[in-house]
Amino acid sequence: MVYKYDFLIIGSGVAGMSYALKVARANKGKVCMICKTTLDEANTSFAQGGVASVTNLLVDNFDKHIEDTMIAGDYISDRTAVEQVVRNAPEQIKELVNWGVNFDKKEDGNFDLHREGGHSEFRILHHADDTGAEIQRGLMEAVRNNPNIDIKENHFAVEIITQHHLGAKVTRRTPYINCYGAYVLNPETEKVDTYLAKVTVMCTGGCGAVYQTTTNPVIATGDGEAMVYRAKGTVADMEFVQFHPTALYSPGETHPAFLITEAMRGYGGILRLPNGESFMEKYDERLSLAPRDIVARAIDKEMKIHGLDHVCLDVTHKDPAETRRHFPNIYQKCLSMGIDITTDYIPVRPAAHYMCGGIKVDLNGCSSIERLYAIGECSCTGLHGGNRLASNSLIEAVVYADAAAKHSLEHVDLYDFNEKVPEWNDEGTLTNEEKVLITQSVKEVGEIMSNYVGIVRSDLRLHRAWVRLDTLYEETENLFKRVKATKDICELRNMINVGYLITRFALERKESRGLHYTIDYPAHAYDKE
Repeated sequence: MVYKYDFLIIGSGVAGMSYALKVARANKGKVCMICKTTLDEANTSFAQGGVASVTNLLVDNFDKHIEDTMIAGDYISDRTAVEQVVRNAPEQIKELVNWGVNFDKKEDGNFDLHREGGHSEFRILHHADDTGAEIQRGLMEAVRNNPNIDIKENHFAVEIITQHHLGAKVTRRTPYINCYGAYVLNPETEKVDTYLAKVTVMCTGGCGAVYQTTTNPVIATGDGEAMVYRAKGTVADMEFVQFHPTALYSPGETHPAFLITEAMRGYGGILRLPNGESFMEKYDERLSLAPRDIVARAIDKEMKIHGLDHVCLDVTHKDPAETRRHFPNIYQKCLSMGIDITTDYIPVRPAAHYMCGGIKVDLNGCSSIERLYAIGECSCTGLHGGNRLASNSLIEAVVYADAAAKHSLEHVDLYDFNEKVPEWNDEGTLTNEEKVLITQSVKEVGEIMSNYVGIVRSDLRLHRAWVRLDTLYEETENLFKRVKATKDICELRNMINVGYLITRFALERKESRGLHYTIDYPAHAYDKE
């Protein structure tokens, strides 16, 4: 089948849905959203913490938020991108509220603001401890009620279409690569359909699933970065994988591991060893409220020194009623495991959480491929630099969705559908034996990435990962050419591509900077020694 849409959106988190709503209301053409599972399973709905925005002008201002972001990003952040996000944040908060998203307020009607690690002021808007789920709920309702948006749930984008599919030779030096849409797998027919588009928007979310333990859902396989990289588009900063320091330790739950929000440390939670000893004073004067990279490395080191599989977060000294009111979901989740957080320590350990790099885009969300935009976690806007400041990602998604919507609405009339695109060649078969090969390879990718490309790295480990991933890449590409396209094998290809990119970028950075810490270059980029 061949479908035609003016705006084709691949992904359905906060970035994809806010973009869809913005272009749909302009009535400039048909809008389609490709969603690989159901609308409510995006990374967005797993975000507990909140949305960072300057709203209390009595104590806070844009300059403070900009400076906090630059410091957290280890000064690799693009200041222009940081300014764009920070200055446009309040307007986009209003937009979210208009779409029906509820943020907690105090009795006086002002927003109830939290503070998280790295922020100099209270500026985090939240909805209890499930802000992402509330944003997803509000946007889903708005999207489902919009007659101009077609939603294709359980559909999987296999590749973006460029002139390569028309027989042209495309390399990384090709000056103008054009995107004409995407090949999309329909699970009901098991066929790959052709979706022609004037404008394509990549917002596929994160890639935490390439690691053994992640706070991301199992679907976060880095599909956008992998598709764009294969299409010879530019990606950047892939070495900067943020590990959340405090995922709930539960060996049976790894994709996603349940997140213990950073707001709990902002609330006064103290990191301790299981014997009750605190340890953050050895690593940073900000103690448990140091930025995430420092806290995650400290926990990783303590676990290795003492041979532990977790450390603990302690809020037993806080008022029990207040704890239950602030963190109702965390309280109930821990209680279901026999842990009462008002009297017991919470077992935690780091887990892969957020990709700071991704598809390189400009201030309008345009990628290096013409007619292709990337927004949300799969993009690299320059905002996060070497390390994401807590709660900056949801606001980045809506600010860049707004910029990309404005830019694409201005340009969509200049483009036509490319009618010469051939249909997908779907020869091949898939046997049960091959399913076993795919499952095993997925497991191997997780082990390679967690063991060799984790929180602390070395050239030896990275080279080992490179060699192992190369073998998996060859095996999987050979298999892909022989079998019918399925979601499983496409995800595996993407995971191997993303694992390779993280490893390659990590090998190329000969310094410890931001989230990239290597024992071969332990001196920080600014250290004079």
